[in-house]
Amino acid sequence: MKIDFTKMHGIGNDYVYIQTFDQKIEDFSSLAIKLSDRHTGIGGDGVIYVCPSEVADARMAMYNLDGSEGAMCGNGVRCVGKFLYDHNMVDTSREEITVETKSGIKTLKVFKDESGEVVELLVDMGKAELIASNIPVVADTEKVINSPLEIEGEVWNITCVSMGNPHCVTFVPDVEELPLSVIGPKFENNSIFPDRVNTEFIRVIDEKTLRMRVWERGSGETNACGTGACAAVVAACENGHCRKGEQIEVILNGGSLFITYTDETVMMRGGATKVFTGQVEV
Repeated sequence: MKIDFTKMHGIGNDYVYIQTFDQKIEDFSSLAIKLSDRHTGIGGDGVIYVCPSEVADARMAMYNLDGSEGAMCGNGVRCVGKFLYDHNMVDTSREEITVETKSGIKTLKVFKDESGEVVELLVDMGKAELIASNIPVVADTEKVINSPLEIEGEVWNITCVSMGNPHCVTFVPDVEELPLSVIGPKFENNSIFPDRVNTEFIRVIDEKTLRMRVWERGSGETNACGTGACAAVVAACENGHCRKGEQIEVILNGGSLFITYTDETVMMRGGATKVFTGQVEV
């Protein structure tokens, strides 16, 4: 059986996108493993299925390259928004659409270039969760903000946030030389994170600019992580590095995202790019 797909990326965070409105997929997880392989498949950080929804314009089902299902992907949801416009699956005259995710319904506002193509989207990511038990993270305190975590004799100060999926943020003087392939799995699989964790390593450039590298659970280091960028700004504000209500630029390996954190919600703005379309035998 052949299925149609679209390869897309949000500032380098690349996924294979497959719509299931008129295509039947038997096993989302196993297909994600097969197609994500960069040598024998299409290649990507995972597969995102664009599915029918009874409560929004579409539903996003996100699967990492190891076959595990993720609750939310900020770069992915922007690409889903563009996918819906590119394939005329929504009224293209609308400026706002909704996407159902495992972490709630997200509202997206689109920005088009002179030709009418969607190039950027602003996403209301919802309220940041700081209560440790809801993230989840095992802790003696209600919140984990600038708390010490010892990993193999080295102490890291961490701040934990959920943006629909769990994040651990740590501030370091230099992110470029960090051996993430060694450090990342130790955070991801630490026993204080019952659902594993995404980890953001942040250098504060100034009060409006952060440099970030990310280790994503189930995928390893990726070029970008939208929910991670949101978590990084939340953590930066909670630790006094940045200010709430101001737009903060987060510089990732794949490009920049622009995040605004308030007590009510977190807003994320960034690009979405179609790379190519095709058919694959499954």
